[in-house]
Amino acid sequence: MTKHNPSNERIKRQYLTFLQQARRHSEATVDAVAKALARFEADTKYRDFNAFRPEQAKAFKERLSMQRAERSGEKLSKATLHSTLSQLKTFFQWLAGQPGYKSRLNYSDAEYFNLSDKDVRVATAKREQVGPTLEQVKHVIAIMPTGTEIERRDRALIAFTLLTGARDSAIASLKLKHIDLAAGSVYQDAREVKTKFSKTFTTFFFPVGDEIRQIVEEWVRYLVEEKLWGIDDPLFPATRIAVGANRQFESAGVERAHWSTAARIRMIFREAFVRAELPYFNPHSFRHTLVRLGETMCKSAEEFKAWSQNLGHEQVLTTFLSYGSVTPTRQGEIVRGLAKPVSASPNDFDAMADALVRRLQDAGVEHFRR
Repeated sequence: MTKHNPSNERIKRQYLTFLQQARRHSEATVDAVAKALARFEADTKYRDFNAFRPEQAKAFKERLSMQRAERSGEKLSKATLHSTLSQLKTFFQWLAGQPGYKSRLNYSDAEYFNLSDKDVRVATAKREQVGPTLEQVKHVIAIMPTGTEIERRDRALIAFTLLTGARDSAIASLKLKHIDLAAGSVYQDAREVKTKFSKTFTTFFFPVGDEIRQIVEEWVRYLVEEKLWGIDDPLFPATRIAVGANRQFESAGVERAHWSTAARIRMIFREAFVRAELPYFNPHSFRHTLVRLGETMCKSAEEFKAWSQNLGHEQVLTTFLSYGSVTPTRQGEIVRGLAKPVSASPNDFDAMADALVRRLQDAGVEHFRR
């Protein structure tokens, strides 16, 4: 049975290159598009793209809605359907303008990949972002074993994620030279660190507790003072595998090498939360924990802006819209509290006025007087 179509493969390679080089999409995005195209080809039994008709889109859309995810066994979510169909729609719209396809394809036929308005609303609805509480994370860290080098690394890894909010891909690629214990900061240099959108920024340690910071500092000093590692060695090195006494492969400490992916980091998190008998929270969820902490600690717009920049966000709205939604419980507390008369504190107004003056001065407004 045919498993590929040569002409389809050539035009797919051209399109994926266009996405990566011209549209500057990430590797993950390009992979998702390639997966959507592969799904469609398998459904049409690898029929040539230049024979595309609206009936194929309608049949594919119907069959896709009945498919089940391999891992969960549940039907594919509306979000997955929307993403897959949108990627196919964009591809066939692009294809309709390419030499050899212009005379065969109609640009408007790609519209048949659209979901209903109702399904689109379901697929794009904003859900509450969930992350562990600060107390849960500290409990997980507190009960982690520290008897071996690997166990110390794993505990420091989770503590570091809470201390900095760094993404797992960045953590896997950080070097010792990127952390400054004296300044309490991490320099996420996109030339060497795998940051989102290749942004370079400095993160200062979040105020999550001296015990958390101490765990990270002890790990760094262990690498530098006891193992005598240099500034270009990994901050969180991969596990060294060796043949043990029973002639089987086993972990034998750490080696001077970075993890090739962040998969092992996520596994460490899963094992730690299972040990603590808590639901699993991935490394990225710690960013939600830090945003919630910032909402309670920051007393002015300027402070929250700094907190947002510390997470690597250029715009504070990114923090509010992507991470800072108010939980239903807190929402209820705020709404009920509005019914109570509250007198404004003069100090609050003074702080707001001072922040406004600074903002106007930064913007270059001359001769401004309070």
